[in-house]
Amino acid sequence: QVQLVESGGGLVQAGGSLRLSCVASVSNFRFNTMGWYRQAPGKQRELVATITSSGSTNYANSVKGRFTLSRDNAKNTVSLQMNSLKPEDTAVYYCNGRNWYEDNSWYDYWGQGTQVTVSS
Repeated sequence: QVQLVESGGGLVQAGGSLRLSCVASVSNFRFNTMGWYRQAPGKQRELVATITSSGSTNYANSVKGRFTLSRDNAKNTVSLQMNSLKPEDTAVYYCNGRNWYEDNSWYDYWGQGTQVTVSS
């Protein structure tokens, strides 16, 4: 059974930093991409950042230049360094592992979520 376990959320003042980590119960190579999504109250879940098995990253425009995603395949972890946090970054952050298939369908694995709250 695949499990993704997040840690590192919390309360921080605007301008501060947090680091989120996600440990997978299987090898990172099991996933085509890994990354983080977030969901604020009353809003849809949105992409924050993803990284492929080869290390290519993709960031939401709203976090570019502030967040950095990294992947340690030896430790089966993916980490999100969040700097210059803003109140609008407040959300539940979810770790994601995605597999793509030949018919362009995909399957997502999700962590349980970790709360990030940024006070103004």
